[in-house]
Amino acid sequence: MPSTIVIGTGIIGIATAYYLARTHGHTDITLVDRDQPMAFTSAQSGENYRNWWSHPAMVAFTNRSIDLMEEIARDSGNRINMNRRGYALATRAKDIDPLVAQLHAGFEDQAEALIRFHDGTGSAAYHGFEKPDWEGVPDGVDILQDRALIAKHFPGYDPEVRAIVHVRRGGDISGQQLGMYMLEYLKQNGLTRITGEVSDIQAGDGYRVRIETADGPLDARADQLVNAAGPFAGRIAAMLGVELPVQNVMHQKIAFEDREGAVPRALPFSIDLDPQTIDWTDEERELLLQDEDVAWMAREMPGAIHCRPDGGDKGSWIKLGWAYNESATEADWQVTLDDNFPDIVLRGASRLTPALKTYIGQLPRNMHHYGGYYTMTKENWPLIGPMGPEGAYMNCALSGYGTMAACAAGELCAAWIAGSEKPAYAEGFSLARYGDEALMTSIREAGKGLL
Repeated sequence: MPSTIVIGTGIIGIATAYYLARTHGHTDITLVDRDQPMAFTSAQSGENYRNWWSHPAMVAFTNRSIDLMEEIARDSGNRINMNRRGYALATRAKDIDPLVAQLHAGFEDQAEALIRFHDGTGSAAYHGFEKPDWEGVPDGVDILQDRALIAKHFPGYDPEVRAIVHVRRGGDISGQQLGMYMLEYLKQNGLTRITGEVSDIQAGDGYRVRIETADGPLDARADQLVNAAGPFAGRIAAMLGVELPVQNVMHQKIAFEDREGAVPRALPFSIDLDPQTIDWTDEERELLLQDEDVAWMAREMPGAIHCRPDGGDKGSWIKLGWAYNESATEADWQVTLDDNFPDIVLRGASRLTPALKTYIGQLPRNMHHYGGYYTMTKENWPLIGPMGPEGAYMNCALSGYGTMAACAAGELCAAWIAGSEKPAYAEGFSLARYGDEALMTSIREAGKGLL
């Protein structure tokens, strides 16, 4: 069997090595990273998953990843803490036809069977989300447009919400436990780990990777190489003369103990789809507008702010996030956070969940403010497959969906490496898509998908 070096020990690099070993029997695998496994981008994951996208290829891809996560959950006694409470997407819009059209585009000929409407006119019964695990939970999407039904199942939401799109094949997992489960298998099957930063790569009769370790430079050699370096994937590719069409965008989250019980523990991952203007006081707004550097905070903000319980039914923490930043930046090992973010995201989330207003100006001292890079292509599709020179592969650009797609991404990259059968979406996730104008047109028409 050929030897392989995987650069990057985030969940994507680990999953690539795992499926290369487990499915294809490759055991001569070396994982290389500057730090401990899953200590950088993967450590900042929201740990959510869903199968709703505006393009059928992305739906198939994430459905496959969820299948594989469920397999691991069954085999491990649900060590990864997988649940299926879904995604609850809320809007105050009366016309939700664009959302429904997006569902139909993603689900294609299965849409009629998978989409259920609940509008108070004798439609099918809506089954709630109290069951914590994934087994026995319906697939598809429930669309609630009946105010009484919304008030019954989502009593803490803004009463102005007119519709909720409840994506049922979704929820959250423990990404760290998923990674540890895979690493344990790899360690039992010959894995080598090297801690250090890659400074140079030379191709020719395989690959020589120069690694700067605490004990000095080290050269590692292998027949094949995988670039799973997350926000540094472009930098690694450049060492082989390859330019990847990727950029990094910084996004932040906060987590804190919900001592006031503002968010019910059984609540699905909740997303406010609507743009909003943050509810500052008149004096605060005037002060913000006087400073052009921060005036954007007083103007209309994009939608998709999100909130979910963290730590399971018996936990007490919640997570809030808002990916409103769209500015590309160079990745750095030292992530700089915006001190204004906790107040902004809390005020924004309070629009959908008014009970959160109790924390404005008095977030708990143990609040955790963190952030990481979304590494993405312009169309926000991943890059998985051959990367330039023969024997070089990539598994990167999984912006905002790395944890949920890791299993399918690892399986697909391993199939490319092993030369085995690949799913129908494989070519579309490789660099080959840029030569397929019909596919690129369909991606552009579908947009970036949801979130």
